[in-house]
Amino acid sequence: MPSSSPRAHAPSTSSQDAYELHPVSPMPERDMDSNYEDEEEDKDAESRSTSPASSKFYTPTESARVRRKLDTHLVAFLALLYSLSFLDRSNIGNARIAGLVDDLRLTDSQYEWLLWAFYITYIAFEWMTLLYRVVPAHIYISLCIAAWGVLASLQAAATSFPVLVVLRGLLGVSEAAFGPGVPFYLSFFFRREELALRTGLFISASPLSASFAGLLAWGITKAGESGPVSPWRLLFLIEGFPSVLVAVWAWDFVPDGPGTAGWLSGREREVAVARVRDADEDDHDGDAEIEGKHALTTPQPHGLDSHAVFLTLKDPKCYLTAFMFFAANVAFASLPVFLPTILRDMGHTALTAQALTAPPYLFAFVVVLLTAYLSDRHQSRAFYIILHALLATTGYATLALLGLFNISAPTLRYLALFPATSGFFAAITIIITWTLNNQASASAKGTGVAVMNVIGQTGPLLGTSVFPTRDAPFYVSGMSICACSMLLVALLAGALRWHLARLNAGTTTRGGYASIGGKQRSRFEYML
Repeated sequence: MPSSSPRAHAPSTSSQDAYELHPVSPMPERDMDSNYEDEEEDKDAESRSTSPASSKFYTPTESARVRRKLDTHLVAFLALLYSLSFLDRSNIGNARIAGLVDDLRLTDSQYEWLLWAFYITYIAFEWMTLLYRVVPAHIYISLCIAAWGVLASLQAAATSFPVLVVLRGLLGVSEAAFGPGVPFYLSFFFRREELALRTGLFISASPLSASFAGLLAWGITKAGESGPVSPWRLLFLIEGFPSVLVAVWAWDFVPDGPGTAGWLSGREREVAVARVRDADEDDHDGDAEIEGKHALTTPQPHGLDSHAVFLTLKDPKCYLTAFMFFAANVAFASLPVFLPTILRDMGHTALTAQALTAPPYLFAFVVVLLTAYLSDRHQSRAFYIILHALLATTGYATLALLGLFNISAPTLRYLALFPATSGFFAAITIIITWTLNNQASASAKGTGVAVMNVIGQTGPLLGTSVFPTRDAPFYVSGMSICACSMLLVALLAGALRWHLARLNAGTTTRGGYASIGGKQRSRFEYML
């Protein structure tokens, strides 16, 4: 069919720096992870070119421009959403020392149940990751945001433990539907070698949000001390309601796929589609059996390839990354909800403890971005997981040993939080990316992420119970468990890298065909 006019400076067919841009097929306007869409005329006359060759090629400059737009629009917006999600999930730790426990007369056991209620439903509904493949993203994501915003705000009206535990459980459902599937959703727009940085930009919103939450909690707690409303109620309301407003914005802003992004021009949408298609064709042989090229040429990409799902469920690599994610989540889930309490038990006032949570998270934010950038630049995953897992192990082990020998040293204990916090945030970022990198099709990626989340998100059930009040002020058992879990992450990453290196070596000896699910399926090199 006719294609839209290409942009100026498009290369001739002889250019060695051009990439082929095949004509695209028509399809519905709002197709989620579509690799094709209806061609539309570019209304900016000054940017048009009549060169016939340019309709079949895109330049590295065009690719870079589209990638930058995806970063500044899509990735930045998703990071905003995740920061709101993480804020509403973890602010119960700030609410705990802002009067929640006293006002509702909660026991230690009941507080733990408030944490478990969230994670039990979060785990039970991890399968909803696959809905990114079924429901148009602009509808799906908007409904998720609105749901968790309403539920988070309603926590402010809770008058008893049963009411609050139900709200926390429902909050877990709404957040499970969104966050765990976002890296999978990003893989619809970015090539595999670009994905770590984008996942890092997304995940880094959580430590940034946590640092902001500490400062915000400090301000709200201080302001609410003399007001008619309890500080913890103000905290839930002020931090929860903005999500409801953002949900309205998301409906029009979030694209279903690279071909439906309204903030890209017609030519940029063509390039966005072609970039992902070309990357997939590079990674698959033409007759790949796991979706492969079929997913790129059929006009209806929604739904799942059951064969790809079955093969992924049998793949041991899928479970190695899942258990890595489990171990990392023991630390990831526990510290944000207990850090204000841990800092208070170091001898600080509740207000000071709220403020002191910010620096470790800001440090983690910078480390996550730097790690994701370097991981993509060097096309390396295992090295960075092992590095940060060992740094986190060192931080937690320092805290455990100081407590074991009853050494107060509050400054040293506070400094040890920095490698502990940045270590598990950075490791989790690369674990998620590695899972996506080493699956060969959209359905396999979705299944791999779902398995990783279902198994991995059981880690918080352990993590949220390792810092009981009776262990204050040093929490030796909790720190030791987190140290061991991060050491396990490093060991599993090393084992998976060894396994993938052997598979890649086998691919070479078989003439370029990788074994997926025990059968030779497609030309595919695993990322180490």
